[in-house]
Amino acid sequence: MQFEVLTDIGKKRTVNEDSAAVYTLSNGVLLAVIADGMGGHRAGDYASSTAIRVLGEQFMQLDTSNMVEEEQWTEWLRESVLHVNRLLFDQGNADEELKGMGTTLEVALIRGQTCLISHTGDSRVYSINENEIRQVTSDHSYVNVLLDSGEITIEEAAVHPKRNWIMRAIGSEKTIETDLYTLALPPKNYLMLCTDGLSNKVDEVQMKNIIVSSESLREKVKKLIDLANEMGGEDNISVILIDPMGTEVEKV
Repeated sequence: MQFEVLTDIGKKRTVNEDSAAVYTLSNGVLLAVIADGMGGHRAGDYASSTAIRVLGEQFMQLDTSNMVEEEQWTEWLRESVLHVNRLLFDQGNADEELKGMGTTLEVALIRGQTCLISHTGDSRVYSINENEIRQVTSDHSYVNVLLDSGEITIEEAAVHPKRNWIMRAIGSEKTIETDLYTLALPPKNYLMLCTDGLSNKVDEVQMKNIIVSSESLREKVKKLIDLANEMGGEDNISVILIDPMGTEVEKV
């Protein structure tokens, strides 16, 4: 399995509130995590980096010898995300500088050709192959609620003044409801996790054309981020691109 992880501050921000990482166990199970933090002062980057770190620590300490059923992995994923939510919420209440912090959180746990996904916020997970690109997750955003109800069009959503309002974030409430997905990863199928710094700037056709090109995984990720910057780069931009069929692991 091959993966690339890259996060970029963008052209307008002075702090990178995105965090991203990939962790692998000796048995080949992989955990990819991406987060886009929010909050005053440095609370946003603290929220995202803490979420990534804590999930990674829990994953790397796992005893997988008895985890043979998919339901066990699903329960571990759900409980781990809820633990991170409680941790950030409690820290935000205890520290005035962290008050009101939160973060989007995309977690992909890959075992063989099966992927479990936990989704909170408006960062995204995409499945890509030669024939199509598919957005697996559904944004927890205000404009997405308006879209689903038919109150606005896709074109109106792209320029809506409240398009950055998210309805769910890890750490912002004492309890959180996350979306869980199970996804098959057949041969020649890429998985991409990204923050909205990419998805707000690069359309799906452009994403697909870059990802299915013949270039290296590293070059593909760099091209995606470069294109988002060329389109304005107003936000931080983070991408994790995974090729389940790859045999080498590259990481920036």
